[in-house]
Amino acid sequence: MDQDVRTRQRLLETASKLFSQRGFNNVTVREICSEARANVAGVNYHFGDKFGLYREVVRTAIDAMRGTSAAAMEAGFGGSAEDKLRAYVRVFLERVAANGQDSWIHRLMNHEVTDPTPALDLIVEEAIRPRLEYLASVVAELLECPVSDERVMMCVASVQSQCLLALRNAAADRLYPKLKLTPPTIHELADHIAEFSLAGILSVRRNRRAGQKVEGTR
Repeated sequence: MDQDVRTRQRLLETASKLFSQRGFNNVTVREICSEARANVAGVNYHFGDKFGLYREVVRTAIDAMRGTSAAAMEAGFGGSAEDKLRAYVRVFLERVAANGQDSWIHRLMNHEVTDPTPALDLIVEEAIRPRLEYLASVVAELLECPVSDERVMMCVASVQSQCLLALRNAAADRLYPKLKLTPPTIHELADHIAEFSLAGILSVRRNRRAGQKVEGTR
């Protein structure tokens, strides 16, 4: 492998680790280059500047997030809306919560939420919005209503928040010390989230139908 290619890869790997640990504003180019065993000018040479390097790190994270979304869609393809929801939850937990290799991505996303950079728009539009739009289409099918119905997004938020709770962080480790994600427990948790979510969504659907009947009798 060419020396320039190796240097670029080391810079990316080191930047991914440091940015995910401390966020964009709390990491210096000098720190990245020192740990990556690269000349300080290496960042400018390969990426233009610090933000150019960060944007490349974000691109890597987006690709992984899109891969998870695609896997969830593929797992549910051809199934009922209920099957799609179950597949979405299972794939999310398998590929995100239980995959230590991808944990840096979610730490990076947390920093973007609390201390956003101009890259946040890219993350939202290319990774988060498409994922939630897919989930919204599944929920809308279950609710038997248009995707634009405000109840759809409320249900989407409920499903997604349960999935995100499974991501390990300092608070979760203290609040749920017994929640250890292993291959057996990941399926148990996925089943629980799916069952709980489906019950809630179907309850919202029943209430919606009851409301329509009442309106129809007036």
